[in-house]
Amino acid sequence: MTIQLRQICLVARKLQPVIDDLTYVLGIKSCFVDPGVGVFGLENTLMCVGRNFLEVVAPVQENTAGGRYLDRRGGDGGYMVICQASSKGEQQAIRQRALDNAIRIAHEGDRTNWNICQIHPRDMVVSFFEIDWMEPNDFTGWWMPAGGMQWEDKVDQSSTIDYLGVELQSDDPAGIADRWSLVSGEPVQHVDGELHICFNNAVLRFVQATDGRGPGLGGLDISVADRNGILERAMERDCYENDSHVNICGTRFYLKD
Repeated sequence: MTIQLRQICLVARKLQPVIDDLTYVLGIKSCFVDPGVGVFGLENTLMCVGRNFLEVVAPVQENTAGGRYLDRRGGDGGYMVICQASSKGEQQAIRQRALDNAIRIAHEGDRTNWNICQIHPRDMVVSFFEIDWMEPNDFTGWWMPAGGMQWEDKVDQSSTIDYLGVELQSDDPAGIADRWSLVSGEPVQHVDGELHICFNNAVLRFVQATDGRGPGLGGLDISVADRNGILERAMERDCYENDSHVNICGTRFYLKD
């Protein structure tokens, strides 16, 4: 089983101010707008994080799932962990493990060369877990949610290099880690007092919620090439929290040299 973290989705009340903060502070570039999210009452923009992606969605109509999530968590924050399986068989095995354990599929679609499966955030508790398969099957290349390959010239790693991990917070880290392990098929590991599930290129860290916002995707670990520049720009945009992380779109970005 090989699972690649390809994309993180955040949700915001207003899209453009968050995109402005993310691109300026982290030194990343916008690369794609997907009109297809309009069917969910949303608008979006994707940015390159290395050869992976950061998406922000925002509701453009009343009574959307994104809007209800904003209300439940008390503002902007993490929304989806979006991954790529190394084969359609592996993707379908993850889907089946969810169903076998009474975990719902929120949305899915099967096309000739792309299968998408979003596992319900209520059942996964801390986030949507989306697992996709597509051809050509390239963990660093073709990615349909970003329009295929037209994003390549937007990759800029002079400040932010790539994802290293995802922080998933709850009141029951052990129970939630076991649930994600059950569905993903990857074991829970104990590392420096934390519970980890290791994907191909990133670690899911299951931690105790301490910020008063309840369960959710609380933070992202990112490798950086220009920590000082990121911190200086974060201060300009009122996104600075301390020298270890900045906060944008209600999400902690932990800076790892």
